[in-house]
Amino acid sequence: MSMTPARGSILEADRDWWRGAVIYQIYPRSYQDSNGDGIGDLKGITARLPHVASLGVDAIWISPFFTSPMKDFGYDVSDYRGVDPIFGGLADFDALIAEAHRLGIRVMIDLVLSHTSDQHPWFAESRSSRFNPRADWYVWSDSKPDGTPPNNWMSIFGGSAWAWDPTRLQYYMHNFLTSQPDLNLHNPDVQDALLSVERFWLERGVDGFRLDTINFYFHDLELRDNPALAPERRNANTAPAVNPYNYQEHLYDKNRPENLEFLKRFRAVMDEFPAIAAVGEVGDSQIGLEIAGQYTSGDDKMHMCYAFEFLAPDPLTPASVANVQHDFERAAPEGWACWAFSNHDVVRHVSRWGTDIANREAYAKFLASLLMTLRGSVCIYQGEELGLTEAELAFSDLKDPYGIQFWPDFKGRDGCRTPMVWDRDAVNGGFSEGLPWLPVPADHLERAVSVQQLDQRSVLNHYRRFLAFRRQHPAFAKGEIVFRPYPAPLLGFERTFGNETILCLFNMSAEAVTAERPPERLEVLAGHGFASHLGEEKIMLPAWSGFFARIE
Repeated sequence: MSMTPARGSILEADRDWWRGAVIYQIYPRSYQDSNGDGIGDLKGITARLPHVASLGVDAIWISPFFTSPMKDFGYDVSDYRGVDPIFGGLADFDALIAEAHRLGIRVMIDLVLSHTSDQHPWFAESRSSRFNPRADWYVWSDSKPDGTPPNNWMSIFGGSAWAWDPTRLQYYMHNFLTSQPDLNLHNPDVQDALLSVERFWLERGVDGFRLDTINFYFHDLELRDNPALAPERRNANTAPAVNPYNYQEHLYDKNRPENLEFLKRFRAVMDEFPAIAAVGEVGDSQIGLEIAGQYTSGDDKMHMCYAFEFLAPDPLTPASVANVQHDFERAAPEGWACWAFSNHDVVRHVSRWGTDIANREAYAKFLASLLMTLRGSVCIYQGEELGLTEAELAFSDLKDPYGIQFWPDFKGRDGCRTPMVWDRDAVNGGFSEGLPWLPVPADHLERAVSVQQLDQRSVLNHYRRFLAFRRQHPAFAKGEIVFRPYPAPLLGFERTFGNETILCLFNMSAEAVTAERPPERLEVLAGHGFASHLGEEKIMLPAWSGFFARIE
């Protein structure tokens, strides 16, 4: 029996809602605590949905809230159908969906299908012997004759991707922590079990999924060694530079062709329900956008892919922005991208790119506007709308096993996961009345919602204003993109949808610049918050600003 809460007509209208949608990512541990234990929860998210609605986004993506030992903070699932008690229960999730839908917000949840926790009952049974019904549900292998692992595959968290199990006297594969064994999706029973999980949450009323590490689902059945990667080809976009994971070309431990058939099966289940969408996380700096093209081709796999090109450490330039868009169009002519500048795994972009930027507020507004005018859907990470910077934490404050492993050369992901700041004058910024699981940075308090909502010039109100501006012009969400040849630091492109073509011009520098006025007749658009000006011969753009005009 379906447990789908009633959906308003606003959520039934458009099966294509995801194309150009703005999705707000919520990291539940850090959004809002409702019971004083210092950890955010589902009731807390529900209480703060009016804030999300005030932004004007189309959907929320909630990072994992499933039952978990929390070794990797929810990305190690021990029960796909349960809510971890620290977050609440299934009734709390049902209430969250009902309230989100009442407010016109769709709900996407983060499914982790490549691996489980080692405390999942499936793994407990699988590791108990070599002959039980689930013996082949995970990736097991005998050792080499000398007792070493079966091949050279590396874990993305450092070290070998193989862990020894003394009961089976075999190794099991783990692309991440040793407590996150990889499922064997070559086994059709495993696929069926995962599709059953998908159906469970669709029947509960979710509007879609963000699929974690989607290119890690399958491994090479022959367990062939990965070849070494030449030093000049190594980069730190998938793993930090100090991680030897970057030393291999990952041909056999991920990105396997068998994945395409499973994605078709996953899509077929979604298509049984109205207006469902999925975005697959594809993080591979070696292959780049080619795999996004494979996974989004046609209309029988992923609706869109969550690419990593704009999560890289190198600051944006006019050329790099244009190159990423061109590269995606070449790699995925039938596909659709979902762009993000920040998420729960990378340094917040205002800090990552803005180390030497004096006016961080202007920079944050500029980046928000650029992100929301590129071709593709958009993910906004909680706190981004406040212009939050990366938190500086002491080693003693760290909870992330990734950061603890590689400290101090890599400080992990806790700096972008600190609690949301709601009220400058409340204890812990209004996040919790108890001791927060991560500290609330003192410098974040001055950027709290309570402060910014009173200032029309704030980053928060710029996000609200620009999202409203974006909604007024469908070309931003669904239009084509064509770049214009402006000299740096200018970036110019057109967005066209139907009978509307909009010229977008950005000054990607800390100094005011002028641009040649194009020959076409322009109708200057207002409502976006920038003070650029169209003169008789020039367009004047202040530092870190944008200009928008309809081409007539």
